[in-house]
Amino acid sequence: MKMKIPSNPRLLIVDDDDATTKTFARILTLEGFDVRTASTAESGLLEIQTGHPDAVILDLRMPYINGLGLLYRIRACEPGRQTPVAIVTGDQCIDDAVINELHDLGAEVKFKPLWIEDLVDVARSLVGSRRRLN
Repeated sequence: MKMKIPSNPRLLIVDDDDATTKTFARILTLEGFDVRTASTAESGLLEIQTGHPDAVILDLRMPYINGLGLLYRIRACEPGRQTPVAIVTGDQCIDDAVINELHDLGAEVKFKPLWIEDLVDVARSLVGSRRRLN
């Protein structure tokens, strides 16, 4: 069953892979999301602090500050404490300890490649969980 989302929920995608970011943004924009993107952890954190997204889709493997490091920073800033986050990664060999740490920080973990329906479901679920928190 398709979950109805409120009109134009704000979604931030943080991924250093330009093709992934553009593809995800295009798909989710067509689904009614107001999508912002960032290609680095630093620009993603700035967008969270200023744009207050309803949810974040975050890559795990990024240079300098990886997704786990960014997730700690998101949880440390006021606008990001309750923001739903999904880690979407192509890394199939993540240690259980890292997955548990991500879950402890309140993030879902999904693996690439994602089908279009899966990506949309993840975004809707994140936004839906944000609405339940508020």
